[in-house]
Amino acid sequence: MTPKWTDRLENVTQTITRLLDGYDIRLRPNFGGDPLYVGMDLTIASFDSISEVNMDYTITMYLNQYWKDERLSFSSYDEILTLSGDFAEKIWVPDTFFANDKNSFLHDVTERNKLVRLSGDGSITYGMRFTTTLACMMDLHYYPLDSQNCTVEIESYGYTVMDVVMYWKDTAVRGVEDAELPQFTIVGHETNDRKETLATGIYQRLSLSFKLQRNIGYFVFQTYLPSILIVMLSWVSFWINHEATSARVALGITTVLTMTTISTGVRSSLPRISYVKAIDIYLVMCFVFVFAALLEYAAVNYTYWGHTRAKKKAKKKKIEDPQPTTGIPVGRSCFSDNYESERSVSEDIVELQDIKMSPIPPIRNRQTMPRYLNNEQIDDPSKFPPSFRINRSSAAYSYSVNRRGLRFRGNRRNDHTRPKMLHAIKKGASALKVSMPKIKDVNVIDKYSRIIFPVSFMVFNAGYWLFYIM
Repeated sequence: MTPKWTDRLENVTQTITRLLDGYDIRLRPNFGGDPLYVGMDLTIASFDSISEVNMDYTITMYLNQYWKDERLSFSSYDEILTLSGDFAEKIWVPDTFFANDKNSFLHDVTERNKLVRLSGDGSITYGMRFTTTLACMMDLHYYPLDSQNCTVEIESYGYTVMDVVMYWKDTAVRGVEDAELPQFTIVGHETNDRKETLATGIYQRLSLSFKLQRNIGYFVFQTYLPSILIVMLSWVSFWINHEATSARVALGITTVLTMTTISTGVRSSLPRISYVKAIDIYLVMCFVFVFAALLEYAAVNYTYWGHTRAKKKAKKKKIEDPQPTTGIPVGRSCFSDNYESERSVSEDIVELQDIKMSPIPPIRNRQTMPRYLNNEQIDDPSKFPPSFRINRSSAAYSYSVNRRGLRFRGNRRNDHTRPKMLHAIKKGASALKVSMPKIKDVNVIDKYSRIIFPVSFMVFNAGYWLFYIM
C-alpha cells in the first residue's frame, strides 16, 4: 500500500472519529430550530402476492431517505464517504414507519441490506431493502371484474411537523413499470402527501397509491367457462325422451351438484363478506338455470302421468257409468247390482246439498224422503237413484240421507269436517287448475324449453357483461 493511500485512510479514520466525538444521537439535526426536511424515494423490486382473504399485499422495495446533518460535515468539497450500515446506529436517523404495515423484515443476506453515504457538507443518504406486508382494504362488489387501489403510507412515528417534515423527491418512485403480478396489471401509480392529526400531534404522511386492474383470464377458464358449459349440459335433457326418467333425473342432479361445487370453490378463496359480488350473481343465476331445467322435467313428468291418469279414469267411467235416466223408478229393481262398486269412485258422485235444487221435478216437490221407494226409507246413499249422479264440476252441493230425512251439510257453521282454510285452499287450487292451459302433448314443454332456456341465458350474459365491463 502506497504512503499516499495510507495517509488518506488515516485521515478518513480520524475524520470519522472526530465527527462522532461528542455526537448526541438523541437530538435531531438543527435541534430547537426549524424543522428538518427529510426526502423520500422508493424503488419497487417486486410485488410478491395480493390476498383478498386477508385484505393485504406483500411488496419488496428499496427505501432511500435524504437529510442534512451539519454536525457531520467534514469537507467543503463534494467528497462522499460510503460507510457500512452499522454506521447508522451511531448517528441520528429518522424514525420512519409504515402506517398500514402488518409485517416487515429487513433482508440480511449476506449482510444487513443497509447503506449510509455521507457527503462533505453533512448530507446523508440512508437506504435499506426490505419486504413488507401492507393492509389494502379492497372493494369486492365487482369481483373478479374489479380494480383496486393499494397504498404505501410513510410517516414519522414520533416527530411532528414541528420537528420533521417529509417530502417526496423529484423522482419519487421507480421500478413500477417493470413490476409484474400474476392476477393484476399495474395501471398506474400516484404520490401525494398530507397532514394527519392524531392524538399525539400533527404528522406529515406520504402516500404512494397503486391502481391495480385484475386480470380476468384466470377466472374465465376456471369459473365462467365451466359454469356456462354446465348450464348448456343441463339443456341436453330437453332432447331426451320424457319416459327416460333415470337419464334425465341423473343429468339434472349432476349439473346441480357441479354448480354447487364450483360455487364452494370460489367462496373458499374470498373473505366472508356480507355484500354480493359479481361472481356470486353469475354463479347463482347459473345455479337457477340448471335447477330450472331439473324442475322442467318434473313438470313434464307430472303432466304426462296426470294426462295418462285422466285418460284411464275417463275410460273407466265410460265403461262403468250408464247414461242418466230421465224418470224415477218405482221399485227397488231400478238399482243395479254394481252401485256398491260405483260408490267407491267418489269423484263420480256429488251429494246434493238442498233437495230443492234436485234436477228431478218429483223430488223438488217433496219435503221428506221416507217411503220414497216401495214405502221403504233409504238409509244407504249408495242406493240413491242414478239420476242423482252428476259431474262434480257442474255441482257445488252434496246430500246426506239418514233416518230423519235429508239434512243440509257442507256450508253449515257447526260442520268441523271441512275447515274454512282447507276449503279456501282447495277452492284456490281448483281455480288455478282451471286457469292453467291444458297440455295434451307433453313434448310441447320440451320444445318450448329448447328455445326459452338458451335465449334467456344469452340475454342474462349480455346484460351481465355489459353492466360490469362497460
